[in-house]
Amino acid sequence: MKSLLFVLAFSGYTLITYAQDKPILIDDSTFAKADEDAELFEEVSSLDPQRAALLSAVFPGMGQVYNKQYWKVPIVLAGVITFAHFIDYNNKVYHSLRNAALITARDPESNPFKSIVTTENALIRNRDVFRRNRDMLIIVGSAFYILQIVDAHVSAHLEEFKVNDKLALGIEPSIQPTPLFSQAIGLSFVLKF
Repeated sequence: MKSLLFVLAFSGYTLITYAQDKPILIDDSTFAKADEDAELFEEVSSLDPQRAALLSAVFPGMGQVYNKQYWKVPIVLAGVITFAHFIDYNNKVYHSLRNAALITARDPESNPFKSIVTTENALIRNRDVFRRNRDMLIIVGSAFYILQIVDAHVSAHLEEFKVNDKLALGIEPSIQPTPLFSQAIGLSFVLKF
């Protein structure tokens, strides 16, 4: 029995070494052959994603203009202006309350916010609230700024893909059977390609 296994193993080894002598080319779907007439990236898209991201980083909204997505520009500018306004407002109120808390700590009668805030602890609490709001708006505003840069970069990349005009997603009425041998009327999403 051992000799039979030895012969089978030895013959299998020789077949493997013999198979290595001739190169075998197998057509595999994972390897794409480049045709001489294949389209290059520059031929598919005239947009440069790095340029779109750089323009959007220098001036928010310019990357969207470069990508010819003009409808996004008012959204980006409104977001940047809104964040800048509320960061500035919270910063001014924070500094006013901080100064008022320092003044009230020295002389409780000289509180500039006597009509609104009566105690020093209330001044400190309000000061902390406006500082926290300012810091949170800075974080969210920075995320919005980075998001509009990423949007410009990704939109420029997506221009290189060809989309079939026959590809569509629609909502159509449908009648579906139910487990109780009746039918239900509803809507269904239909993907056509």
